[in-house]
Amino acid sequence: MQTKSPIIPLEVRRGRARRGTRGRSFTRLIRFPFALALLSLAFGAAAPAAGPPMPLVARDVHVLGTKVGRMTSEQARRHVKAAFARPVRFRLGNETWSARPSELGASANIDAAVTRALRARPGKTLPLEVGIWRVRLRKYVDGLDHKYSYPAEDAKLVGLSADLQPAISESRPGRSVDTESMARGIVSSLRAGVRPVIPLQLTTIQPRVATSDFGSIIVIRRGSNELNLYSGTQLVESFRVATGWPEYPTPLGEWSIVSMQRDPWWYPPKASEWAKGLKPVPPGPGNPLGTRWMGLSAGGVGIHGTPDSASIGYSASHGCIRMLISDATWLFDHVSVGTPAFVVSA
Repeated sequence: MQTKSPIIPLEVRRGRARRGTRGRSFTRLIRFPFALALLSLAFGAAAPAAGPPMPLVARDVHVLGTKVGRMTSEQARRHVKAAFARPVRFRLGNETWSARPSELGASANIDAAVTRALRARPGKTLPLEVGIWRVRLRKYVDGLDHKYSYPAEDAKLVGLSADLQPAISESRPGRSVDTESMARGIVSSLRAGVRPVIPLQLTTIQPRVATSDFGSIIVIRRGSNELNLYSGTQLVESFRVATGWPEYPTPLGEWSIVSMQRDPWWYPPKASEWAKGLKPVPPGPGNPLGTRWMGLSAGGVGIHGTPDSASIGYSASHGCIRMLISDATWLFDHVSVGTPAFVVSA
């Protein structure tokens, strides 16, 4: 019994390949992947591992105070962008706050700065082009002014105290934000390499009327026929006067001087029964108003001199406040239109 020869795989029997076309084609198919693998290995060993190296910024180059030396363009861009985005800080006393550059109307040309940095020599310090939108910056500083400014308070006459002396409120200085200085400081900070804290720049506003120099105030005591002149709360001078008869009382209340005349004419009041038939009197001796007239906001009533010195100290007028002619002349020189005049019953 003849034993059959074992079947040997074709790839082993290289020396015994059949001459038939089918055998040769199959052998080529088997060998082709192997050849491809060898070719791939050969070309892979010869190909470069990566593309050309990225250009770097020269050593010790700075943009906006930020070191970008030995960085790629993308690394430098990130660093400069982060440096510019730092907030601007402000302080007033113990209060601090901050604002982003965009809130202040600022923008930066970072790409241009990085391009210059890539071309710069070692150790070069480069600026950053910062643009400012003035409308937004003005809006921000005006907001600071609105929040932190307040007006000065003038001293004001609030009435009379219990002892019938003038009561005056205290004056208080105001303040306003110096918006021009603040705008300059903000722009400087945005364009610099550092972000120092910016103190709020304030301007003090002084009151127009201080408590110490309030001015003249008249207090007329109708019951005791006395006129007191004050400068603020300080008594300057006292005078004996004549006030109105009980039938024509001097009106109580807070009034003010509204007119002042030297050597006035006297005109009989049209609405008064007692003046019917009387004629105007020109300036000169015997004029019922003397030589000075200080009309009050109480209609038809005023402070004036009188040739009838015997009436001083009594209720003897038709509502006006009479003074000796010399006293009325002195008072005229120490008051003005607008001077307050209180008439009290005491």
